[in-house]
Amino acid sequence: MAKKAVASLQSGEGRAYAKVIKMIKSPKTGAYIFQEQMIHNDKVQEHLAK
Repeated sequence: MAKKAVASLQSGEGRAYAKVIKMIKSPKTGAYIFQEQMIHNDKVQEHLAK
């Protein structure tokens, strides 16, 4: 049986979003950090181009 949180992502609206994980170098320490965001599928390429 699926969890309710996972099942809610399978609705028509949930599939319109993608989880984007971007690796960014911290200017303060020089270490890499990971930034996670939920972004609409239409804007994924635009977000990654930044």
